[in-house]
Amino acid sequence: MRTYQPLPPGTKERILDLLKRAKTKADFQRVLCIWLRIALGLSPAQIAMAIGWSKEHVRHVHANYLRHGESALTGVGRGGRRHQNLTVEEEDQLLAPFFERAAKGGIVIANEVKAAYEERVGHRVPKSTVYRMLARHGWRKIAPRRKHPKTDGEEQEAFKKTP
Repeated sequence: MRTYQPLPPGTKERILDLLKRAKTKADFQRVLCIWLRIALGLSPAQIAMAIGWSKEHVRHVHANYLRHGESALTGVGRGGRRHQNLTVEEEDQLLAPFFERAAKGGIVIANEVKAAYEERVGHRVPKSTVYRMLARHGWRKIAPRRKHPKTDGEEQEAFKKTP
């Protein structure tokens, strides 16, 4: 079994305090991962089994803690827009003239928005990118119904036959 890099002195008290202050399940599990190593001397495989993670993830949390300290254990969020072309504020600026025109009774045409978007980012993008951006900013497609929901086809046919 390999020897692990020792944790800084006073870590046990700080980790206990972090355990009490953890606000989310993910934060609690990351802190617990360090606490199990300090207090019980468990190996990454044992910690992984106790928490329900993989050994590699436990090792990753330990390495991040040694590298970055307590900041690596709390507030580490998941998700986010990692591959964005524009920030939400830039998208808002891009869409402002289109929404102003729509507020005056005009129609927002996705192809026009797509052309403006591509000009702004400097390369082509799929239509889905533009539709997701429009949805993110509260735009929705409103189209008229093809027929009224209370329409009775038989009555319409009977009406056509009467002189």
